[in-house]
Amino acid sequence: MSLKVLFTFYVPSGGVETLNRLRCESLQRSGIECHVLYLMPGSSSQSTADFPVFIASTDTDIKGVLDTHNYDAIIVTSDYLLLERLRRLGYSRILIYESQGLGTKTEAKLMVTEAVPFLRNYCNAVLIPPTDHLLELFISICPWLQRYVIPNIVDVQSFRHIPGEAPCDPVIAWVGRLETNKNWSEYLKVAHVIRRSKPNLHLWMFHDPDLATAEQKHLFQTELHALELNDRLNVFTNIPNHLMPVYYSSIAASGGFLLSSSITEGFGYAVAEAVCCTCPVLSTDSDGVRSFIIHNVTGKFYPLGNVEAAVNEGLELMDNLPLRSFIREQGRLHMISRFGSEKYAQSFREMMNSFAIF
Repeated sequence: MSLKVLFTFYVPSGGVETLNRLRCESLQRSGIECHVLYLMPGSSSQSTADFPVFIASTDTDIKGVLDTHNYDAIIVTSDYLLLERLRRLGYSRILIYESQGLGTKTEAKLMVTEAVPFLRNYCNAVLIPPTDHLLELFISICPWLQRYVIPNIVDVQSFRHIPGEAPCDPVIAWVGRLETNKNWSEYLKVAHVIRRSKPNLHLWMFHDPDLATAEQKHLFQTELHALELNDRLNVFTNIPNHLMPVYYSSIAASGGFLLSSSITEGFGYAVAEAVCCTCPVLSTDSDGVRSFIIHNVTGKFYPLGNVEAAVNEGLELMDNLPLRSFIREQGRLHMISRFGSEKYAQSFREMMNSFAIF
């Protein structure tokens, strides 16, 4: 019997879209039919996906998808309200809540607490990446709920160093959304100080302005000009994920690095993909990135909020060439050994088997 699974999320954007694309491709190679449903259209395009992608927001449209395809299991990412909605629309089979991208630890705790009645009444299990604070939350708040921990999948074949012409000047890059948890302000502060030592420094920011509030855009522009970085900044919007290896490779070749200033990460796809491309990474210890950053081996950590420490680590990453070369090489090797196989499909099938779905 062939398994048929549906993954749902709010909008096709960011790390969850990347995860859905990669795991659907992997699971389909292992004989599991995969579909994806987003409640809203996003800036990213899934036109090249080799699996069905639905955009449906109304009860009628969602029920049409459910009735047509008769899924063995549905994995609902982040949106706990959808659990009740799917049951109300008549879906009676396996329903798994997936915890991804719940924001800061405080925000995650609040969301899981709010989700308790929905998790208790409508879902069969929770799926989480190996992120300590998420695991601890579900153990303490939802002790009755079956938990499955599966590391997210990373495309180590496509994300690799791509040789090309190096930028003339060093680049410090940042990937994310203009929102508090991604902590873009700290990125600007760190770059401002590093520029004193590297006057020809450039800033590359990859983000989707459609996902930012008007307030965040205003705060960003105010701080950018106050730190006199506006003449240094290139903003890249809605770059397709499959083109990012070119950019990460250019950042590496420039002598710069990717800075991840997040307060909390459930996984941190941008960081993982940069490491795959041998682009050095300096990051806060935002929990999820512990899967692939080992300090001074596969990347560098700095304490959240400590701009001086970040500047010192960043300058070492740029100036200590033997250490830089070692980190780039070890980072790539670590990603291949940990995320480079079909482990996700095997673990996912074992999860399905535990519900007597084969």
